Amino acid sequence: MSGTPRAASHEFLRFVIVGAAGFVVDAGALMFATSALGLGLYSGRVFSYLCAATFTWICNRRFTFAGTAQPAIVQWLRFLGANAIGGAVNYGVYAAVVTLSVLGARFPVLGVAAGSAAGLLFNFAVSKYWVFRRAD
Repeated sequence: MSGTPRAASHEFLRFVIVGAAGFVVDAGALMFATSALGLGLYSGRVFSYLCAATFTWICNRRFTFAGTAQPAIVQWLRFLGANAIGGAVNYGVYAAVVTLSVLGARFPVLGVAAGSAAGLLFNFAVSKYWVFRRAD
């Protein structure tokens, strides 16, 4: 069933739900990094992205693309590597929002939201067809 359009749409919906939860982790980690750890908007964003990427990998492995058999460490490294491009898009959009917008600089979570949306489709495709590929 994983190859049917209906199954793919269910996977995408689960991926979006996991991504929304990842956004909460990302935004929370950014606030923690900038307030408690004293990191700046940019280094704090790197910290928050890594927290969110690890969280979403775990959730996608168990919830969205369950049943893949790759060893966890290999899959996690693939996920981080494959999503680095989506992460670069995400970070670039975030940086543009907090750099070019007074509102974005004041509320960096807006940049997190814009960056997350920018990388969504790319990250779904690379996750589905490469990271969590089934051996069907």
